[in-house]
Amino acid sequence: MKKLLTATALCTVMAGAASAENIGVSMALFDDNFLTVLRNGMQDYATSQDGVSLQIEDAQNDVGKQLNQIQNFIASGVDAIIVNPVDTDATVAMSAAAAEAGIPLVYVNRQPVNIDTLPEKQAFVASNEVESGTLETQEVCRLLKEQGKGNGAKIVVMMGELSNQAARQRTQDIHDVIATADCSFMTIVEEQTANWSRTQGADLMTNWLSAGLEFDAVVANNDEMAIGAIQALKAAGKDMGEVIVGGVDATQDALAAMAAGDLDVTVFQNAAGQGQGSVDAALKLARGESVDTKVYIPFELVTPANLADYQSKN
Repeated sequence: MKKLLTATALCTVMAGAASAENIGVSMALFDDNFLTVLRNGMQDYATSQDGVSLQIEDAQNDVGKQLNQIQNFIASGVDAIIVNPVDTDATVAMSAAAAEAGIPLVYVNRQPVNIDTLPEKQAFVASNEVESGTLETQEVCRLLKEQGKGNGAKIVVMMGELSNQAARQRTQDIHDVIATADCSFMTIVEEQTANWSRTQGADLMTNWLSAGLEFDAVVANNDEMAIGAIQALKAAGKDMGEVIVGGVDATQDALAAMAAGDLDVTVFQNAAGQGQGSVDAALKLARGESVDTKVYIPFELVTPANLADYQSKN
């Protein structure tokens, strides 16, 4: 009887081990407010699932390092891989490596260049970037009209990393909104990258101000650059009531800047929701279930009028 019980217990342990699922996660960068929320969303969801563990690595914005991490995940035999790409133009090699190994791959937040030709058992979880810059710029347009500047307004654009699809799309969104009849009074007087960085956003704004550049609004591809612009504007003694500033992501710091009256508009990108969605998609693919190739979590406009709703989400 004792031998039978021992054997039964062993089978139970082995069955538990067999059902355990390990997902390798390569994040473009740990030192980023938005990506931290996304990463925490992954971890929280994985913790709520029995037998699911995440091995999360920091690629430190290095494409070569990220490719090595993916190869290491494959070599260790993970059940699935999640990638937040450093460079969205480098995803073809990542997809090929995972497909050859027969390991499901899910891209999260940053759209891979091969989105329309992803191999089987691969997917993309994010928010549709066509919505992000569009919502932001339409609100900036409305606010400028409200200020009586509908007959002509100058704007400056702060772009994210140019190797990143989100930066390119959000910038295109700005141009597309300006091309509409309602917002054609807006003119871009400067458009430069600040690489998603608060520090670089502040430096870029300082340079523009030092050059004597005049503008009515700042449209940034993300909140970090918008906050950097605000810091430089305030350091230069500018009246924040005279300059419209917009960003994207609705990070905790951005919401605080809005509450202080400095940031006029941002767009909520559900980082935690994307994190949960990516883990859910990876688990389904690992279990042989079907998943849509593109899984979109909607963007939402955030203004002082509905700020309280989003403060409670952070």
